[in-house]
Amino acid sequence: MKAKIAILGGDGIGPEVTAEAMKVMESIGRRFGHEFEYSTGPVGGNAIDDFGEALPDKTRDVVLGSDAVLFGAVGGPKWDDPAAKMRPEDGILALRKTLGLFANLRPVKVYPELIDASPLRPERLEGVDLIIVRELTGGLYFGKPKKRWNTSRGRRAVDTLKYSEQEIARVLRVGFELAMNRRKRLHSLDKMNVLESSRLWREVAIEVGQEYPEVELIHMLADNAAMQLVVRPSEFDVVVAENMFGDILSDEASVLAGSMGMLPSASLSSLPPADGKPKRGGKPALYEPIHGSAPDIAGQGIANPCASILSAAMLLRWSFGLHEEADAIENAIEGVLSEGYRTVEIGSPGASTLGTTEFGDLIAGRVG
Repeated sequence: MKAKIAILGGDGIGPEVTAEAMKVMESIGRRFGHEFEYSTGPVGGNAIDDFGEALPDKTRDVVLGSDAVLFGAVGGPKWDDPAAKMRPEDGILALRKTLGLFANLRPVKVYPELIDASPLRPERLEGVDLIIVRELTGGLYFGKPKKRWNTSRGRRAVDTLKYSEQEIARVLRVGFELAMNRRKRLHSLDKMNVLESSRLWREVAIEVGQEYPEVELIHMLADNAAMQLVVRPSEFDVVVAENMFGDILSDEASVLAGSMGMLPSASLSSLPPADGKPKRGGKPALYEPIHGSAPDIAGQGIANPCASILSAAMLLRWSFGLHEEADAIENAIEGVLSEGYRTVEIGSPGASTLGTTEFGDLIAGRVG
């Protein structure tokens, strides 16, 4: 198979971890006979510095000419001026809009070797294997009006949480389709006790749920879900939430796995194929680790590349239907962890601590 993949490293540790993901994909290509052609482009803070915008036209063209996108991270203290008219995060937001990426899939898996890396008691982590589906192109992050202004009484600001029933229904269908191939259990999160948009969300969830009678639909308030994620995380299988709730709760869920450095994500513009064989063509999906740019460790060679490498595995699985290849990557990571190798933030007594490139080398070696 031949495929074009856009690599957008971005800022901070983004270029470091995506480089390791590319290394592992090259091993996959050699082992399974695939040919991956890579194109790169600036995005985020570095693009603002060099081109005056977070997503330059040249990067947009690279993305639209690709079959899939592997993204790193954007942002850093250099661009943290709250009065700035443009922020690095505008780059990823623009990509989501350009590609129509309305569903963000964030799997959370607890590796037995890392159970001590989580602050939760080990018995609470038994059987944890869930996936959070976050609506990605609506809600507070995109609603209008969205502005700041000065008044005679001081500064004011407004953000708008807005959804249509079509936006809600399509992301819920992604969740239900996933649940059909898992434990047939779906939690739909909202704040219907105080928000009109959440009342609409719950109504639509009930309507879409009637199309999937095999799936148990559970409604839960988002603040209760935040508590249950750390009290009874194994109760969750597929979780669907609006943009901001999904953003916050998926980051909270990272403590279950012991580190954000272990969690990948996929952003899709269509329902996952029921037969597991995606159709080529159309706008590409985007894959990225959920961690940020981690500017405090950028350039030190100690970042954990697992989330980016696992994002590459999701890329192979969801964009190209290469399930055996994706399994090979996931098994390689489990193998390296079982042999006692760690990066700094998941280190444990008696483990061998490696840098970013050395850890990537081990994973690529096991894949190949």
